[in-house]
Amino acid sequence: MDNGNELSSSLSFASSSYLSNGSSSQDVSAATSSESLSKLSTNLEKLLDDAEYNYSDAEIVVEGIPVGVHRCILAARSQFFHELFKKGNDCSVKEGRPTYLMTELVPCGGVGYEAFKVVLSYLYTGRLKPSPPEVSICVDDACAHDACRPAINYAVELMYASANFQMKELVLVVQRRLLNFVEKALVEDVIPILVAAFHCQLNQLLSQCIQRVARSDLDNVSLEKELPDKVSSEIKSLRIKLQPEANPSVEQVDPIHEKHIKRIHRALDSDDVELVKLLLKESYITLDDAYALHYATAYSDPKVVKDVLNLDLADLNHKNFRGHSVLHVGARRKEPSILVALLNKGACASETTSDGQTAVAICRRLTRPKDYNENTKQGQESNKDRICIDVLEREMRRNSMSENLAISSHVIPDDLHMRLDYLESRVAFAQMLFPGEARVAMQVANADSTSVYTGLIASKGSSGNLREVDLNETPSVQTKRLHLRLHTLIKTVEMGRRFFPHCSQVLDKFLADDMPDAFFLEEGTPDEQKIKKMRFMELKDEVQKAFSKDMAEKNLPGLSPSSSSSSSPKKVANCKVRRK
Repeated sequence: MDNGNELSSSLSFASSSYLSNGSSSQDVSAATSSESLSKLSTNLEKLLDDAEYNYSDAEIVVEGIPVGVHRCILAARSQFFHELFKKGNDCSVKEGRPTYLMTELVPCGGVGYEAFKVVLSYLYTGRLKPSPPEVSICVDDACAHDACRPAINYAVELMYASANFQMKELVLVVQRRLLNFVEKALVEDVIPILVAAFHCQLNQLLSQCIQRVARSDLDNVSLEKELPDKVSSEIKSLRIKLQPEANPSVEQVDPIHEKHIKRIHRALDSDDVELVKLLLKESYITLDDAYALHYATAYSDPKVVKDVLNLDLADLNHKNFRGHSVLHVGARRKEPSILVALLNKGACASETTSDGQTAVAICRRLTRPKDYNENTKQGQESNKDRICIDVLEREMRRNSMSENLAISSHVIPDDLHMRLDYLESRVAFAQMLFPGEARVAMQVANADSTSVYTGLIASKGSSGNLREVDLNETPSVQTKRLHLRLHTLIKTVEMGRRFFPHCSQVLDKFLADDMPDAFFLEEGTPDEQKIKKMRFMELKDEVQKAFSKDMAEKNLPGLSPSSSSSSSPKKVANCKVRRK
């Protein structure tokens, strides 16, 4: 008998427990079913990954990106989507297809694009894809990535999606992953897990998180600011029950002392630095006693942080009882203007926490490769994560402040108006080419708020020119006003040279051209315009080479080789550089 007939005969022989090769009929049936399911999963996956099979009839917008979906599949796989699509009227319609926003589908907790694509793939195929490394690991090469913040945040996003979409099997899988993080992670990184467990009503995970936080040295102020009231109250009650020796690192504060501290914190919440000064005068509490600068750095507006710094009443390198300086707290927040303001006031970038972490290490452990390597073109906003890491790393390497802050006399002309022209143009070009970095430098120099500095490009026009004649203004007052403006501009350039030297080198090359009228590309005869445009393209090429060289030194592959082309000739023509 041939093999085909033998197999057919064996499969049809229902009374026999085994085939001729020793396999049971149940095994063959299971293998056949498994193969069929695998093929089905693969075929359904084409609907998501292959543009040729794009027959979607709805879309869900995640982080501004529309994702096509098939309502029949989602409704069959999830009761949540079945109920959602059955309503039919609570969505917008785009090109004949209903459109839903992820922020409305999952109101408690964010779900990113990569996490949603993995959840969507699970709905279609029944298989869980590996975690995308660009969003599930950090950019610290020394990290094992087993409990860093990006890994936790990615898993939390999966949990919010699977819990809200009522995908019970996936909830159990992700919950096991989060349970594994709880004991490994820093206590600050347990907070998002705890909040997700609370909102998704995961009692086992919530209980373990509460136990971990209660045993930790996380202060009560952080609990009150970052956790739901019910959870923070439960943690405080649990701490009272614990023996003192079981939690020795939590600072014990007497009620009167704590009351004064809370008043200062509430004043900071109200952005009222004058009230803070008044409270300091009326009590024996100092800014360091209240950890007021730590608090402002973590929770207040950047302008409030600058105002508190300008009081000059706090020790910038003062550590809280957890061993964190103000800069360490700022590194966790990842706000460039705050970090630059702290460093400019004297915060030490090389200072370590009690467990040996520097501010830049903290920042790296919080940053995803997707954000750090984001493709940023000149003239567009740079990613905050990368700016923070670059600023902190540069401070670690910096040997001499005077070398970076020096503005040589041959760069700036001696004449007051000529100096103003040069500096105004320089900062205007910085705003055009490097808007994120320029804004940080201007904020630290108070160039974004001072009354004498109402806007660079606007000041070039007739409505904002500060050198216009005011009949009510005496020459001495005008000179004083222009000197004040000059001081602000110089400080802005100094901040740029110190914290963003690569950008400053690009600007140096950009402004070193010998043809001040070349930017007026539309003026002159056709031959003159042609010459000007050729020179402009040469200048752009020089800027791009400098920019690419600077970025290559930092090994940033995400930058586009055509990035400098984002500034058009007409746009550049709006700013003229005058030189002596």
